[in-house]
Amino acid sequence: MAGRVLVAGIGNLFLGDDGFGPEVVRRLAAQDDLPPEVKVVDYGIRGMHLAYDLLDGYAALVLVDARPGDGVPGDITVLEIGADDLGSGDFDPHGMAPVAVLASVHQLGGKLPPTYLIGCTPENVAEGIGLSESVAAAIPGALTAVRAVLDERMVV
Repeated sequence: MAGRVLVAGIGNLFLGDDGFGPEVVRRLAAQDDLPPEVKVVDYGIRGMHLAYDLLDGYAALVLVDARPGDGVPGDITVLEIGADDLGSGDFDPHGMAPVAVLASVHQLGGKLPPTYLIGCTPENVAEGIGLSESVAAAIPGALTAVRAVLDERMVV
């Protein structure tokens, strides 16, 4: 799949490991070897901004986010997300609920591109700035996972 790809870091920097997505895309954007078709953006908790940017016709979306689950803190998961995975979701224009944001793209007149999630199991999402050691140590693996998705699945 050739075309423009959006890599979106999402999460709240003020909630510990929830800042994983923004930190990964910050480091990815600092690398100077990405193809020009790849746009890297830290959306933080600006869900409306992400929803409207998706109306620009991207060939694919790669989300990077903390993903609570049963895994060990720092575990990286790569998932493909489709429209059937989203439901309708309650969209808050002032927040970032990824499922609701992605579901809203259709309501705004757009089409959700093939979407992938690079998720990391958080250790701590309490108020506070900074990643836990286990999540910070997972950042190189997340960068590798993003590049693998770009290289293997999107052929940019």
